[in-house]
Amino acid sequence: MVAKTLFGFEDLLVKELTQLGAQRVKKGVRNVTFFGDTGFMYKCNLALRTAIKILKPIASFKVINEKDLYDKIYKIKWENYIDQTSTIAINSTVHSNKFTHSQYISLKAKDAIVDRIRSISGERPSVDLKFPDLKINIHIDKLFCNVSLDSSGESLHKRGYKTATNIAPINEVLAAGLVMLSGWDGQSDLLDPMCGSGTILIEAAMIACNIPPNLMRNEFAFEKWKDWDVDLFEKIENSLLDKTRDFHYNIYGIDKAPSAVSKAKDNVKNANLESFISIRHDDFFKTSKSSNDFLQIIFNPPYGERLEINMENLYADIGNTLKRNYSNSTAWFITSNNEALKFVGLRPSKKK
Repeated sequence: MVAKTLFGFEDLLVKELTQLGAQRVKKGVRNVTFFGDTGFMYKCNLALRTAIKILKPIASFKVINEKDLYDKIYKIKWENYIDQTSTIAINSTVHSNKFTHSQYISLKAKDAIVDRIRSISGERPSVDLKFPDLKINIHIDKLFCNVSLDSSGESLHKRGYKTATNIAPINEVLAAGLVMLSGWDGQSDLLDPMCGSGTILIEAAMIACNIPPNLMRNEFAFEKWKDWDVDLFEKIENSLLDKTRDFHYNIYGIDKAPSAVSKAKDNVKNANLESFISIRHDDFFKTSKSSNDFLQIIFNPPYGERLEINMENLYADIGNTLKRNYSNSTAWFITSNNEALKFVGLRPSKKK
């Protein structure tokens, strides 16, 4: 199988897969390949925090032109996966001088698949881009083609708890990865001082309690597959739930926008994490630490791309507030504005 991820999260994903019990784990760029059975595929979709998709490769071959592509895709035994009443959707990615148009590749592949099923049953399956019975992924690199089944469906960052978002919300996989990169392991309090819709807080709580991140999803693509085994899926789900753990510290968020606070509270409630996360309406620049215990701070301050802001003042204020009011803390924040970072006035001990 192939687990896709964000650039820079490959090592985190390798560690997650190894801990889950994956075999022959191998790091790639934006992906990690590994071996496992059907139950393990279910487990990966439920439990991986830094994966965006889990693909199951079914064929790989060299292709020299469009006709060759059609012929080789036609040869795959698609009747094992679909019949004439099924619907399909094909997503192609192409990195090749020979093949340059991903939509054309999808079209040729679709023709090959429906022609094969029609030759067997007399009828063609149809295309449904929104809710297909089978999502197919085609990846061409130079002259090498991989054909995979998409076991996840919608991107795995869509956990299912987020009904309300703010301006410039952070992606759930990105939030989980940042918490993991920061080294936080649930052994101290955690604060997000600009919490927006609460994503970092929720992902941190699920990490602290070892709660599988995708328990609340409406569905996975594999639930429409011919070999879908609901009993096995429920067994895997229950075994993951048995491994959750207690958390004895506090996770809290603050935001100066009342609308953000109410959205974050809604999302925390949807995720059933109210007993671990508290959120209040406040201005970070007017706050200070409530105790001298160690505190981990992780946040996503505005970086002037989707929100207009005076960056120099904002980052200077962040540095001053941390210096004066948050001793015995480690603060991590994500930014794309390297110039503004200079105004924090604190030398970072680590940068990623």
